[in-house]
Amino acid sequence: MRRRNLALVLGTVAAHSPLSRADVAGRIGLTRAAVSSLADELIVRGALTEAEAVSSGGRVGRPGRVLAVSDRGPAGLGLEIGVTHLAACVADLRGEPRVWRRVERSNAGRPAGQVLAEAAALAAEAEAEAAALGLRVEGRVLAVPGVVSNERRGLVERAPNLGWHAVGLADHWPDPDTVPDPDNEANLGALAEYWHAERVMETFVHVSGAAGIGAALVIDGRLFRGARGFAGELGHIPVHPDGAPCACGSRGCLEQYAGDAAVLREAGLTRHGDPVALLAERAGAGHAPTLRALDRAGRSLGLALTAAIDLIDPDGLVIGGAYAELAEWLLPSVRAELAARVTVRPWASEAVRASALGRRGPVLGAALMTVRRLVADPTRLSSS
Repeated sequence: MRRRNLALVLGTVAAHSPLSRADVAGRIGLTRAAVSSLADELIVRGALTEAEAVSSGGRVGRPGRVLAVSDRGPAGLGLEIGVTHLAACVADLRGEPRVWRRVERSNAGRPAGQVLAEAAALAAEAEAEAAALGLRVEGRVLAVPGVVSNERRGLVERAPNLGWHAVGLADHWPDPDTVPDPDNEANLGALAEYWHAERVMETFVHVSGAAGIGAALVIDGRLFRGARGFAGELGHIPVHPDGAPCACGSRGCLEQYAGDAAVLREAGLTRHGDPVALLAERAGAGHAPTLRALDRAGRSLGLALTAAIDLIDPDGLVIGGAYAELAEWLLPSVRAELAARVTVRPWASEAVRASALGRRGPVLGAALMTVRRLVADPTRLSSS
């Protein structure tokens, strides 16, 4: 009961701060004495701060005191291993990102132990920077472009674009006390969208694209993972059943038409550096082959998403990850394809939009995962 009430007080202050103790008591139906005891514990744990209220002018007497979520103390660390980069983010208990780090690194085909050691080093740098800001990391989550086991904690079952199969993080992470929990990068990008974006939808499909294409389903505000964690494998939906062979063993998969390698090939471009940045640069310059390639990719993406719309009836679709940077050229053809094919229900073109979080979505979602867990269960917090 006390754990539930601690979460109730912290969640109420997080949603409506600053609030006085009396305000909190009035909102949640507990006594002022009970709220004061709970608030004192949350202050000791570093979750809340209390300060004099800012006067609105003209008031006399002793100023009141208000509670707010602390911008120091507890924090969540998010990490990401992408095909071409490593990233880290630290978010405070308010959900505000305070540390960002990103390094370009070709990770495909390299030994998992080497990649994870470099990710651990980046994590240590981010935690040191956070500590200088008065933050202490209480949990760590790692975004990976692959499927994470629902049964065995810490196991990445497969991440084909990295060349990983059955990689246990604890087997390779240098410090056993700081091993992060892995999760799929598309799932974390979708959660970041739900938790942090200004335009909140309760049921939506979040598409994350670059070397691979993944999707995440948020249904009534909850992430749908599927029975074994495989939900959202959009990149391997066949859009041309007799089309090009795919590395997964099937044919005509979406990744063969809308993955960055396919778009580069169609545009007549050679991969070097950041492929998405190269495509955006050429498209922005009006390079006709690139524009045609992006149009084809958008139509293939729209074809795959038609099934998702008809199956789950979402409020909208969000194009995230690196492909958010190509939305200017992808969205018109995605919308055109959907307009032609979604015929069993009303569908507005504005229901498809680009994520404002872009490439930062997955690593931010990883950091916010810890923050949300701490707010839901403040007993996880160590004392400050």
